[in-house]
Amino acid sequence: MSENGTGAAPLRVYITGSCEGLPEIVEALGIHGGVELVGITEDVPEAASALTGGHLDAVIHATRGSEFPKDAYSAIREYTRAPVILLCSGECSGILADALDAEVADVIPLPQLTENIVFAIRKACQAERRTAGSSSHVGRVVTVFSPKGGIGKTCVSTNLAAAFAKHHKGRTLLLDLDLQFGDAAIMLGIEPDKTIFDLVSAPGELDPDKLAGYTTQHACGLDLLPAPLRPEDAELVTEAKLGRLIEVARLCYDAIVVDTSPFFHGPMLATLDRTDELLLLCSLDVPTLKNVRLALGTLEMLSFPTARVKIVLNRSNSKVGMKQREVEAALEQKIAYEVPSDRVVPLTVNKGAPAVLAEPGSDFAKAIHALAKGVFPSEQPARSGFKLRPSLARA
Repeated sequence: MSENGTGAAPLRVYITGSCEGLPEIVEALGIHGGVELVGITEDVPEAASALTGGHLDAVIHATRGSEFPKDAYSAIREYTRAPVILLCSGECSGILADALDAEVADVIPLPQLTENIVFAIRKACQAERRTAGSSSHVGRVVTVFSPKGGIGKTCVSTNLAAAFAKHHKGRTLLLDLDLQFGDAAIMLGIEPDKTIFDLVSAPGELDPDKLAGYTTQHACGLDLLPAPLRPEDAELVTEAKLGRLIEVARLCYDAIVVDTSPFFHGPMLATLDRTDELLLLCSLDVPTLKNVRLALGTLEMLSFPTARVKIVLNRSNSKVGMKQREVEAALEQKIAYEVPSDRVVPLTVNKGAPAVLAEPGSDFAKAIHALAKGVFPSEQPARSGFKLRPSLARA
């Protein structure tokens, strides 16, 4: 990767749309040391995989005539919050007012010198960084995952979220991404009116106010965004929409606990891109150990940072002829947290009441509180970003 004259890495830019003079601009930007042209496509949906993930510095959209490209701009905003610059051929005066209302970074009439376009890109990126730096609040995303069903993933997720909301007084969202068969609502005793399917299907751009209208609050203060009610609706929760959802949630909440399905599918990969800590659940049985080892290997192939993976041994006190040291030897990794088997868990699950609330003195509840303190420290370190290897990330 080349560098520009300032020694900084070139700005990563994607181009959508079409207009007169665009091929010449693409050619000029492609050889400019200050810009890395990631790709170009006329239709925005075709660029979904490139726009998603938060790795672009800016998006350029080319348009003809004096009408603001509302549909294209809305589509871009579904995938990325990177600043958008409009290149306009022909009469552009009619675009300016609508572009200002939509918070477009800049409108550049053509023809234009390449250096002027690069300057506009730099200016837009600097303004975006200043805006991002003015807000110190960034919520922490903790994803609970197990590559095998029946390990207690949803039970741990719901109790962890409830513990943080109730006892640590943090603004908490529980996001149920077991999209076909999610049970978080049932375990919390909630019958929601709206689900994540309703949110992603609703027209308009997703923002904090819109997100608040689709969550259901539990009595402990926890907000829940449930899984779709019908398995077939899961297909509409795309990676792009999920990525935007998590980014918005980070602005609104101190903690986002994500319950997942036991698969490395598209939604899981999109979630990993934005995960601060991954709780990988394990139990004292050979089939689960085999799957967890495979999961660790897959995470390594995806370049997911090892430091963000924490092994949680659930039902750690079960008398099944296997010890903790055998688990650690098989996984070649230390167990970070232990959660004991406790008779209060099935009792509270059947009542639709998290054990940390209904039985706060139980061994299970104490273990969950310790887990909450561990994954949601009072002073959180700055998060360094990463991106899944393109060869394994789904388009």
